[in-house]
Amino acid sequence: MSTGELACTYAAAILQDDGIPITAEKIATLVKSANVEVESFWPSLFAKFAEKRNLGDLIMNAVGSAPSPVAMAAPAAAASAAAPAVEEKKEEPEEESDDDMPIFDLFD
Repeated sequence: MSTGELACTYAAAILQDDGIPITAEKIATLVKSANVEVESFWPSLFAKFAEKRNLGDLIMNAVGSAPSPVAMAAPAAAASAAAPAVEEKKEEPEEESDDDMPIFDLFD
């Protein structure tokens, strides 16, 4: 993915998130304010795509198709819930003071 594509993708996502209509001019303005140079056809291409597709649905479908961290953690949580909880005490290492440090001289 080129820098232009990525910048326009982020700009379209920002506009979608803020509920602002996605137009080529608004995408170009966001990209320009981010100091990213893109070829002139990218903003209009993304705006035309946004006219035909609902970006919110695309984002939700992309997120919905990925495995959920909660669903993946559920079997592990169920297994740990069945076992009795054992509380372990962690020993914190004592901090060394500067008095314990050897003194080095660069000119010895």
